[in-house]
Amino acid sequence: MKRILIIIGIVLAVTALVVFNQMISKKNVVNTYAEVKKGLFEISVTNSGELMAEKSTDIRGPVMGQASGQQDNQRGGGGGGNRGGGGGGMVMDMRAMDLKIQDIVPEGTIVKEGDYVAQLDRSSYNNTLKDQLTVVDGLQTALQMKILDTAVVLTNLRDDIKNQKFTVEEAGIVVDQSKFEPPATIRKAEMNLNREQRTLEQKKRIYALNVAKTLSEINNQKIILGNKVRGVKDLQDFLGKFTITAPASGMVIYKKDRNGTKRKEGSSVNAFDMVIATLPDLTSMLSKVYVNEIEISKVKIGQKASIVVDAFPKKAFTGKVSYISNVGEVLPNSDAKMFEVKVDGSDDALRPAMTTGNKIITNTVNDAVFIPIECVQTGMDSIPFVYQRNKTKRIVVLGEANEKNVVVLKGVDPGNTLYTVPPQNPEKFKLVGSDLISEIKKRK
Repeated sequence: MKRILIIIGIVLAVTALVVFNQMISKKNVVNTYAEVKKGLFEISVTNSGELMAEKSTDIRGPVMGQASGQQDNQRGGGGGGNRGGGGGGMVMDMRAMDLKIQDIVPEGTIVKEGDYVAQLDRSSYNNTLKDQLTVVDGLQTALQMKILDTAVVLTNLRDDIKNQKFTVEEAGIVVDQSKFEPPATIRKAEMNLNREQRTLEQKKRIYALNVAKTLSEINNQKIILGNKVRGVKDLQDFLGKFTITAPASGMVIYKKDRNGTKRKEGSSVNAFDMVIATLPDLTSMLSKVYVNEIEISKVKIGQKASIVVDAFPKKAFTGKVSYISNVGEVLPNSDAKMFEVKVDGSDDALRPAMTTGNKIITNTVNDAVFIPIECVQTGMDSIPFVYQRNKTKRIVVLGEANEKNVVVLKGVDPGNTLYTVPPQNPEKFKLVGSDLISEIKKRK
């Protein structure tokens, strides 16, 4: 009896295992279906993008005045030896230097006109200023010494002229007193007078030449000093602008370099692009999106678009295409050419640099018959067909498609039920619609 019970238990266990396996296999065979629909069909180009302001005010770093630099180059060309011809070289050098951002307010800070925004590092330029001030002091001292030396030299020359005048006067008296002397004595006196008069004229010419030379040297030194003083003034004004303030009220947004890197604390700005940050006009926003070269021909100015912002996933914004770039570019981590497209769409909640999802409607078809793309199958001959739930394999003529569905021009009717994945035993399905094959080939 005990043995019989054991045998019965084994039989029941095996039976249960077989039934369980059959149930599992049936569960694995799950057919999913989709219904053929009719209605408005939208063809679109979808891509992610980033919000930006249509208009913005640049917050710029300081620029060294060019006018003084030009004057320095014009006036200072005459030299001055090692002391330099002016401040033009220094001005040009300062304009060519990169400036480092030492401090900047957090991105998104709301500022008013005149509020503090950033501080540029001026440590290396302070050393330049000290050097230039030392040069100016040296030039001023040299000029003062030149003036003093000149005064002494000219005073001595004037004294010589005055003494020579007395000598000429004495020689004239001797000539007058020799009237009754022998002719030889008279002639000697006259020759001495003539010689002293020539010496007087020579001393006057030497004095005049010294005056002209000295005035020229002093004037040249004054020009050199003036150029250096102007260069130092420009540099002082330049360094005085290293504290950057807001030119208008708004929200501070960091400037992006060409490689997409934001300029922040520690970044450098160069003389050709002195923008530190921007103050965007939040009343007029654009979504900048890149479309690949395959789809760009579908996009046109004025096409409607739907914008979804990651920060507000439940809210969609409407807009339209306002700009299409004529030149493609290769973006980082991409081999295909991408074209910049801008979609306008404003809302009080939108902020620059927010990530967006952009759906540009490139075409619409009214009363279109369409099905999910996964319902469409193709054979070796590339002829499209669908599996219907009524056990038929129906050839279809396809039209335009979007990312989810495709228009069916011929082959199915609204309400038909289709397999979304190939069914089991597809060879048992009856082929229908062979007459459409020639039309499909013509369309290709």
